Amino acid sequence: MSERIQLAHGGGGLLMQQLIEQELRGLYADPRQVLHDAAAIDAPPGRLAFTTDGYVVHPLEFPGGDIGRLAITGTANDLAMAGARPLHLSVALILEEGLPIALLRRLVASMAAAARDCGVSVVTGDTKVVERGKADGVFITTSGLGVVAEGRRIDPTAIRPGDQLLLSGDLGRHGVAILAARHGLVLDPPVLSDCAPLWPQVERLLEQGVAIHCLRDLTRGGLASALQELAAAAAVEMAVQEERLPVAAAVAGTCAVLGFEPVHLANEGRFVAVVPPEARARAEALLQPAGGGWIGEVRAAAGSPRVLLTTALGTERLLLPLSGELLPRIC
Repeated sequence: MSERIQLAHGGGGLLMQQLIEQELRGLYADPRQVLHDAAAIDAPPGRLAFTTDGYVVHPLEFPGGDIGRLAITGTANDLAMAGARPLHLSVALILEEGLPIALLRRLVASMAAAARDCGVSVVTGDTKVVERGKADGVFITTSGLGVVAEGRRIDPTAIRPGDQLLLSGDLGRHGVAILAARHGLVLDPPVLSDCAPLWPQVERLLEQGVAIHCLRDLTRGGLASALQELAAAAAVEMAVQEERLPVAAAVAGTCAVLGFEPVHLANEGRFVAVVPPEARARAEALLQPAGGGWIGEVRAAAGSPRVLLTTALGTERLLLPLSGELLPRIC
């Protein structure tokens, strides 16, 4: 093996076989797994949830994570937002000629660790190599399968006026971590990405009998985009209390200096939960240890669906998603 990726590593010959055996096989929970054109897996009882996502984050490594951990965790989290226990993932790598093998080795180790943290198995994958300058190091596509228990329905069409809105944790960490790494900002204290599995929190809510109407992870566009999408899908109005939004001091300070709002910044380990009024207290008690809590409620829409933010002064303003791209390539 050379110290850098060559075009021949994607050519199907000896170098590609060495790459798979020496560097990529560690992604699989069972290193003895026979590599074949398709993985045969047992389907558990319940409905299957299926999702796919591509990852082009820059830089490839950042405070609190890297593209490998992000790719595994992000896809597992998408399954969790449907109330599905994540089970199996596929991983497709687009590698750029010249990529250091040492970096690839770190990313593969990070993906394997993230799969263990998420409780998922990587069961199949693919690798391609493109010319230097065509892929910015590594692009990753992951697809995932999960299982939804019979009778469970968690999606935007279940949202009703009177429902309560809760956050699972503080806002804006991933966006600020990427911003600092990309532009060489020195933050004191440093801000780490919140990249983490969401299924454990969702599972805890479900096991404690919390009736969940909808879940949405707060990735690109942050809380503002997520709530706007849910309000539009359910044809309702959502009212959020600004003073109830948890934001770390370092994130708030960075936003104040740069003119950003935490509600627009990406997160990779946070979600908003929509629950009926009678479930609010129990859900809040379960989410508070991780820094989450109640932030607002759902109302009947008098006109077009919208999201309102009540400020510290008691005034209301529309909470709108950004019309442009605040921070490209954050996932």
